[in-house]
Amino acid sequence: MPIDITPNFSGQTVISTFEMTPGTCSDVLEALTDAYDKVIRHQPGFLGGAIHVNDAQTRIASYSRWERRQDFQAMLRTPEMRERNRAIAALCARFEPVMYEVTAVF
Repeated sequence: MPIDITPNFSGQTVISTFEMTPGTCSDVLEALTDAYDKVIRHQPGFLGGAIHVNDAQTRIASYSRWERRQDFQAMLRTPEMRERNRAIAALCARFEPVMYEVTAVF
């Protein structure tokens, strides 16, 4: 299902960035893909998401949309995601999820 980006979206948008070496990029990508496939997409309030990798394989960005901010926060607090996020963070130099609001679409 495609993600429609609209300025009147009332839910929560989350963009997470991950910095790593090219040698660990495939491990981080595999861990993120598995987390989305087996856990994240099944959580209440999840509307959709995408994972992006840069050409140098030193950065990954994930984009997800949620019905409510609380839905995203509840997913992060589940025991399984806490364990998965610790493992992913150990593979990264930096890992940062940030909540955003859409202000303009072109």
